[in-house]
Amino acid sequence: MGPLTGLKIVELASLGPVPWCGMLFSDLGAEVLRVERPSDVGSLRTDLGAADGRQPAFVNDRGRRSVAIDLKHPDGVAALLRLAGRADALIEGNRPGVTERLGVGPQECFERNPRLVYGRATGWGQDGPLSDRAGHDLNYLAASGLLAAMGPAGSAPAIPLNLLGDFAGGGLMLAMGVLSALWESRSSGRGQVVDTAMLDGISLLGGIFYGQRQAGMLSLTRGTNVLDGGAPFYAVYETSDGGWMAVGAIEAKFFAELLDVLGLSPDLAASQWDRDAWPELRARIEGVFRTRSRAEWETRFANREACTTPVLDLDEALEHDHARARGSFVPNDGVLQPAPAPRFSRTPGEIRGPAVPAGTDTVRALQEWGFAGPEVDALRESGAIVQDPTRARSR
Repeated sequence: MGPLTGLKIVELASLGPVPWCGMLFSDLGAEVLRVERPSDVGSLRTDLGAADGRQPAFVNDRGRRSVAIDLKHPDGVAALLRLAGRADALIEGNRPGVTERLGVGPQECFERNPRLVYGRATGWGQDGPLSDRAGHDLNYLAASGLLAAMGPAGSAPAIPLNLLGDFAGGGLMLAMGVLSALWESRSSGRGQVVDTAMLDGISLLGGIFYGQRQAGMLSLTRGTNVLDGGAPFYAVYETSDGGWMAVGAIEAKFFAELLDVLGLSPDLAASQWDRDAWPELRARIEGVFRTRSRAEWETRFANREACTTPVLDLDEALEHDHARARGSFVPNDGVLQPAPAPRFSRTPGEIRGPAVPAGTDTVRALQEWGFAGPEVDALRESGAIVQDPTRARSR
């Protein structure tokens, strides 16, 4: 059983950071109950679904049960508040004010459960001039100033998928905030609201770069700094077969190893931090990497301390020797998925099942959360809840 066993979380279904946070909690042992709209019953949320119409394995929704509750129905609102009354935390990702208008905002939930932690994830935060504006990961990254710092010199900013906003700056910060508030509530006996803004989270992740810029250590010109690909010893190089090698030989001993494996003169080590020499040094390193295939370079660097590795694609990463040895990817829902992380010596996490269609567990889950059978029947008759008739399952 994971370290969060016994923790009960209500997740209001949404996209981006909230389901990813719910997955973290579930993987580490918490009981997470996802509340979805009746209109979605029977469907799997796909976000950017497969172009050919297939349902992709939606990793971020794994390991939770799903109930369908109509939060525009007064009985549905009452049902949600009862769930909040039995939960340790509630997480939601609506725009500011939405849950308040529905009658399931922090005030209503705290009246039912003063110890509840109410975790909220948005792009811009609960206040400020942009708080009501729509946006996605890329917009928050752009507003942070960090997008402008990513990418090669003379080209457009590079888009780092949606890793920094949705998942690192959003979902991970939400999880950290909720767990911190739960820890505090152990002594105070009181819950609180956790306001997680992806913009705030991204900015916190980039703290070192704001500091370097204000200290005059960082240029605003992309691709000219040490960690943005500007340094020839921290860059990617193409091989003869169109593959790529990633070089991160920052420290002098690693750079010396790099030069040795490449067959370049050790005298070049003296110019490692000479920015005027960087263009020539890069050209020489590029020329050598282009003489062999990626597989050849991988073999040559395999037992050398040069911080140089092949750039794997998504398929190759699943089969990498190190990933296989550690079990970094495990089968679930018909595909290989990232294993729960981090790892615990006594209470390891585990994937607690696949993503399920909305409304799969409505009846059984509500009963297990304290609703009597006749109450559940009455809610179904009123339309406040919906059970997917084709997928009712035991726990």
